[in-house]
Amino acid sequence: MKILVLNCGSSSIKSQVFETSPEQIAASEDRVLAKAVVDRIGTRDAIVSVTAGGRRTRSTRPVADRDEALKAIIEAVSEYGPIEAVGHRVVHGGESFQEPVEFTEEVVEKIEDLYDLAPLHNPHNVRGFRTARALLPDARHVAVFDTAFHQTLPQEAYLYGIPYSYYAQEQYRRYGFHGVSHRYISWRYAQIHGKPKDQFKVISCHLGNGSSMCAIRHGHSIDTSMGFTPLEGLVMGTRCGDIDPSLILHMMAMTGDGPSEMENLLTRKSGLFGLSGLSADMRLLLEFRRKGDSRAAMAIDVFCYRVKKYIGSYLASLNGADAIVFTGGIGENAAPVREQICAGLDGLGIRIDKAANDAAIAKEAQISLPDSPVNVWVIPTNEELLIARDTLRCLLGLEQPD
Repeated sequence: MKILVLNCGSSSIKSQVFETSPEQIAASEDRVLAKAVVDRIGTRDAIVSVTAGGRRTRSTRPVADRDEALKAIIEAVSEYGPIEAVGHRVVHGGESFQEPVEFTEEVVEKIEDLYDLAPLHNPHNVRGFRTARALLPDARHVAVFDTAFHQTLPQEAYLYGIPYSYYAQEQYRRYGFHGVSHRYISWRYAQIHGKPKDQFKVISCHLGNGSSMCAIRHGHSIDTSMGFTPLEGLVMGTRCGDIDPSLILHMMAMTGDGPSEMENLLTRKSGLFGLSGLSADMRLLLEFRRKGDSRAAMAIDVFCYRVKKYIGSYLASLNGADAIVFTGGIGENAAPVREQICAGLDGLGIRIDKAANDAAIAKEAQISLPDSPVNVWVIPTNEELLIARDTLRCLLGLEQPD
């Protein structure tokens, strides 16, 4: 089956076309036929990149909106045969969706009900579905949810310390995100080592503009850093992460800002961007730090310290771990950040090899010393592969993997 995987964001769309089947999945022989990305949607200098057949083309042209971007992607990949199915990454599924599901209007309505919980993501995911359905009316469309992997969290991990009635009546709880990425890391680490994933305890560090961590025991998420929304947890590109709720109330009282203004501040103007006053891009901040900028250095220090704290807490939750795995744009590419996070954790059995770490840029590699009790790895994530497989299984009525 030829499956188009779509990841629709606010200013970019990423996609891949897979050819897969149950037999190909069993043999890990899924084929990537093409990749297409549109960045800077809504500008006159949008970037359209297509990779296929060993060739990569890149053009800059006006792309007015998401509909136009999707049309460009579908035109670019159409030469690889008719698309039979489309797998859509949907960020928030609440408690309604614990597995992939084929899109219907009822499904769309339930996803729309969750807009307030993921305002930067779910609206774009639904818009992407509606446009893709119009452009590919003969294809079947499946929603794959980031939150689904974290439905195995125990109550002590997902409940907040507020009156229980808020959970019982409104499902106010920790949901967690980046679930497809964390699930991929758990599967891939086990595959590399030639053993079932139920034999490992792994701490997955998905570090990028949006960052989260996950404690994975025997292939199941038991704790994760993001919460009711993707705002909780680590310091991120523009999101504040963990913060004292009373500080938010105090800021609102002092400034007169309402909920929407405060949400905009904490979601879009905080994190690395807010701390540094320079950029949300870790690559630029590392360059500024090399040039002696103290604010850039401070922002990086806060980012790394927060990750370090979560590693310690998840080692406690798991009662030790077999591995810590870095993934995501920062996790896969920023060797200085990985080194700083792991520095001073030798007492917890984490000792990295500096040369191996420096060489591990966007590729699978062990970066810990041979005698490190806890293995440390870099594994580039591949959410699209799992979304394609989930889509196939959903449409064929096959059991989804644990």
